Amino acid sequence: MLDSLVAISASNVEYGIGGGARLLSGLTLLGAGIALLRTWIIRQRFGTPAVPVLFVLSGLLTAISGASATGLAVAVPESPAGIESIADRALTEASYELRWIAGKLGFAAAGLALMVAARYQWKAGATLRRIAPASAVLGLLMQLIWVDAATFVHPVTGVAFVAWLAAIGAMLYTGRVERHFPPRCR
Repeated sequence: MLDSLVAISASNVEYGIGGGARLLSGLTLLGAGIALLRTWIIRQRFGTPAVPVLFVLSGLLTAISGASATGLAVAVPESPAGIESIADRALTEASYELRWIAGKLGFAAAGLALMVAARYQWKAGATLRRIAPASAVLGLLMQLIWVDAATFVHPVTGVAFVAWLAAIGAMLYTGRVERHFPPRCR
């Protein structure tokens, strides 16, 4: 933990900005999950509520991780020499651990949501069927968040997840998803 705190102190403004961005992205995913729960696809049981619930959980955990990271950026002094004199060391350690576990759990929950969604995308057919394997593979790769040796994969899967969210969101927004279901369903 001490090495991480030294790294945070060396670039606490950037770390704080990153934490704030993580907080906002978590809140956005939380809102998107809530909105997805209200779609006709979920209400009429063409999809499972497990997917949006996992996205809500992921968003909440990601927001907690971002808030913890932002708090660390504020709590850790700008000088590495001042790290030993952190006023509330127990709170700093708790924030550090919470940032770590909430971030990993949030990312893993989002990956699990993609794996579950893949089954329903496959059943829907057409364009969604073509997306389903990518959803499943991306969700599986996101589970590598727990493997330290796979750290190099995390930025790639993070960007791919954002691209996946944008693509599916655009399909939902434009009604492209609706074309794959009978008219009586909409």
